[in-house]
Amino acid sequence: MITTEKRKKRYGILAMVFFTVVINYLDRSNISVAASALSEDLELDSVKMGLIFSAFAWTYAGLQIPGGLIVDRVKARVLYTIMLITWSIATLLQGLANSFGALLGLRAAIGVFEAPSYPTNNAIVTKWFPENERASAIAIYTSGQYIGLAFLTPLLVAIQDALGWRGLFIVSGIIGIVWGVLWYVLYRDPVKTKDTNNKEVAKVEKESIQWHQLKYAFTSRKLWGLYIGQFCLGTLAIFFLTWFPTYLVKYRGLDFLESGFLASIPFLAAFFGVLLAGFTSDFLVKKGFSTEIARKAPVIGGTLLSTIIIGANYTDNTTLIIAFLALAFFGNGFASITWVFISLMAPKNLIGLTGGVFNFIGGLSAVVTPVVIGYLVKEGDFSPALLYISMVALVGFLAYVFLVGSVKRIEIDKTDS
Repeated sequence: MITTEKRKKRYGILAMVFFTVVINYLDRSNISVAASALSEDLELDSVKMGLIFSAFAWTYAGLQIPGGLIVDRVKARVLYTIMLITWSIATLLQGLANSFGALLGLRAAIGVFEAPSYPTNNAIVTKWFPENERASAIAIYTSGQYIGLAFLTPLLVAIQDALGWRGLFIVSGIIGIVWGVLWYVLYRDPVKTKDTNNKEVAKVEKESIQWHQLKYAFTSRKLWGLYIGQFCLGTLAIFFLTWFPTYLVKYRGLDFLESGFLASIPFLAAFFGVLLAGFTSDFLVKKGFSTEIARKAPVIGGTLLSTIIIGANYTDNTTLIIAFLALAFFGNGFASITWVFISLMAPKNLIGLTGGVFNFIGGLSAVVTPVVIGYLVKEGDFSPALLYISMVALVGFLAYVFLVGSVKRIEIDKTDS
């Protein structure tokens, strides 16, 4: 029986993860707000900006698998403190950069230090929440990336308008450093506190890893369906985190301050999408619907809806453009409870590693997408970029329909232990 006190403790921890995700995405996306002024100041063309947008993901994606292994061994209290402070220092130093090379290196450094963040989020929720509440918990912390940017984008634009793009990076970095210290002071693993039921902790504690069992994270068709789907979801998300403000200002001719408010609309739509998906999914589970319906339906429906972004290619009306983009990002948010499948399907002693592979493949979208868009738009037309994003979303839909199949945990052969 879960007491009110225990539930408050559980959701207090979730609130901390939510706020950490907000800061995480603040430091990923502030480059998109700074892009127009930064590129003009340092004389960077669209191809170089595409590389700068992408540099974060080179290291972030490349270190997902090692990051997942670290999550299985280092406690979240210590690991997140180190991550927060180091990536925030790198964010702050961007405000002092004077060259393409310096920005490229600092963006890559942020990717290094953020690499274990989402596997850590998933591990925390897996420890603190029972299975029938995890989709809601994942939806809540995942929504941090959307609600934070929805409300912070106008603020970031205002900070840059007042302090310049350098001041934007410095303020962002200071916020993260302060929160890193507070995380260490406030966070505790459930096994260390009297506020958590020991039986619940036992259910989610990991068994010891046998190294030859690592192959299960790489050879399962079901897991590859998840991995491909995550790449496709990431493609749309990374467009909004990188090129979106530039698209509005440079390719659609909107005023910079006006673009800050319009840019918040798709993020709000994604926020409502991910919350609706999470709570609907858990509600269906509690009502006795099959896992396939309760867990997969939001993802399949969301990825299909995301393809509507192509509609922005066929209108010059600002309201319709934002409407198409908001619907697409709502779909992306509605599909973004995908981390629940790692909790439900990964071999139980390989949750961190499987989450690392999952986020690695998803992170590759952040390597590929900004560079591909940079080349597609270099002639001054953004239409091919939106077509590319729409087609990738369609591939994600097909991956969940045809590859993932039934939602059940992948068991390691007992003879392989």
